[in-house]
Amino acid sequence: MAKAIAKPASKASSKKAPAKAKSASANIEKASNDALAKLKALNIDHQLQADIEWCLGSYHSDGNPVGLFDMVNRSITVFKSELEKKTKGVTAKLVNDLEKAVASK
Repeated sequence: MAKAIAKPASKASSKKAPAKAKSASANIEKASNDALAKLKALNIDHQLQADIEWCLGSYHSDGNPVGLFDMVNRSITVFKSELEKKTKGVTAKLVNDLEKAVASK
């Protein structure tokens, strides 16, 4: 009787993340890009801009979104203070979208 040869699991299936984790990662990546674009447009908090860019690069390299969550939290604080100052271009919708992305963690 011949034995069946077991095939090793394919690389794609072994690295597949759960659907919820992928959507949360996609949401936080989009939120990070949105926050970065708005910070650049307003020309504020250059250190936060650099940190977000670094975290985005790191996320693309290793797929770990933890740094992105931290950076979006920091940007929410900045945007809330700009919203209180009534800075043109900063809306409550932007802050809410960023908060939703962080909450999807």
